Amino acid sequence: MQTNTPINKKPEHSINNAFASKFAKSMFLSVSALVILSFIGTRMFTHVDLNLYGYMVGTIVFIGGFFYRFIAWGERPPTKIFIKKGLKLLKRKSTPKTAINHLAIFDFIKNRGLHRWIQHILIGWGCVLACLVTFPLVFGWMYFTMEDNGTYTIVLMGMNLMQVKADGLIAWFSYNALNIAAIMVTAGVCMALQRRLKNMQARAEQKFIYDFVPLYLLLFISITGLLLTVQNVFLHGWMQPQMSLIHQFSVIVTLIYLPFGKLAHIPFRPVSVFARNYREHYGEQAMKECKVCGDHFVSVEQSSDVIEVLGVNAIEFNMEDGFNLAELCLPCRRKYRISKFSGFATHQVKVKEANQNAKG
Repeated sequence: MQTNTPINKKPEHSINNAFASKFAKSMFLSVSALVILSFIGTRMFTHVDLNLYGYMVGTIVFIGGFFYRFIAWGERPPTKIFIKKGLKLLKRKSTPKTAINHLAIFDFIKNRGLHRWIQHILIGWGCVLACLVTFPLVFGWMYFTMEDNGTYTIVLMGMNLMQVKADGLIAWFSYNALNIAAIMVTAGVCMALQRRLKNMQARAEQKFIYDFVPLYLLLFISITGLLLTVQNVFLHGWMQPQMSLIHQFSVIVTLIYLPFGKLAHIPFRPVSVFARNYREHYGEQAMKECKVCGDHFVSVEQSSDVIEVLGVNAIEFNMEDGFNLAELCLPCRRKYRISKFSGFATHQVKVKEANQNAKG
């Protein structure tokens, strides 16, 4: 008589089993990559600037906060669908153009006005320029060596990239790149503050901690950075060590705060390309007709995804009239909800809202 004995399955070996969570794995791999790149860039840590150590710690804390926010956001059911389908659509021919419009020239902000577009260009590209200069210096990916013949050697990732004259144009831009970035950010922040203080609608919607503090932080960083140059050039270094510590502290505080406040939309901004591709791709396939007015308002795919996500969250909006609330366009949806309170079929009134096509 044969007996069926249970077969012991070998435990699965996966890198995920070595970490407590996705956040822990992402953080470990990111910091490990930074250490490896710094090891290569500094020629086995022989060119490390300890004066920049505080910036390095602040950057690592920022990365941890960013992954925490991103993973918490990415675990939501609608975000999972959005990211999964967005990744598959990155091969679209329109992706480079969409990326340029959303990440480089901020074309989508032009509809909100020229003033807001210019301020975003100044702040956005000012911050990008500052990061492109600061982070390579902080982690030792780029540094300069001085030759006896009055030239600098630019070293990138441990390799001599090029030699430039100490009084040449390239050297001047290298010295003043952070000053240029600070001037751009200062101008953009002042424009943003002016709009938020003068525009009555903006004033009614703004909160000091959420909307103004991030701007004040960027302004403080830019001004203290410019003061370092003023002290060095015109004051012969007077009080420069103290100002250097103040500037470094302001940068570290901002880096730690960045993932948890309004400025978090800066590192999250590339995901907007996914959203545009998602809308365009599925919109080209088939559009959903509103069950009341018949207007095309979203793609069939998006409408189905919304209904699916609501079901995952145990939220049902199936109406007695035989449709889901997500199958109505926004104006009809609002009027339908009003009809349930008023007892009058307001959603069947063939009148569109006055501000339905408003921009901004």
